[in-house]
Amino acid sequence: MRGIRVSSRILSQPCMMELPLVLLVLVSVCGGQDWIPPPFCHGKCPPFTVVGTHQDFEERLYAPAKWLTTQMGGSTISDLLAAKSRLEKVATDADTWPVLINCTNGVDLSYSYFVPANSKLIESTDPSVILHSRPEVTVYVRSYDGTPSIQKGQDNRQTLYDALIKAGKSAANTYTWAGYDSYWSITHHNEVWIEKTQ
Repeated sequence: MRGIRVSSRILSQPCMMELPLVLLVLVSVCGGQDWIPPPFCHGKCPPFTVVGTHQDFEERLYAPAKWLTTQMGGSTISDLLAAKSRLEKVATDADTWPVLINCTNGVDLSYSYFVPANSKLIESTDPSVILHSRPEVTVYVRSYDGTPSIQKGQDNRQTLYDALIKAGKSAANTYTWAGYDSYWSITHHNEVWIEKTQ
């Protein structure tokens, strides 16, 4: 166990008998901890592990997670609000969940809410709203602040893509914008994700 060094020379016999119990408690406490989301998640995020930190981006391994998703008809604010409205009819506490906008080939847009464990969803009669499981995935992430927009997402995607090429990483053609705050929030934590392909 790292971080704990015990010298048997300075331990008395009674203390030596207590040591296994202390170590058992430490192992139980440390091993039983759940994943703690970073502050920008506001308590709800798909669990991830940072596996690499670089000057302009970080590499994260995300655990499998469930997402509620609908396609967007286009990239206007009315397309975004229509997609948001469709998901809110199914998700009861949607305003507190991270939002993803996935862009494939620069054209096809989908809008998703993360579904935390034990969430209550209303059964949807809208075939355009689907609940799906996203498998474990490694993504490159660039974080930025400011009021979110599709244009800012595209600009930061290009910045991330350029940083990945410079670092010798290969990048997928699909990218994802992640938002963690209400549009009306004073501060915003935004991210762009590009899936690792090698």
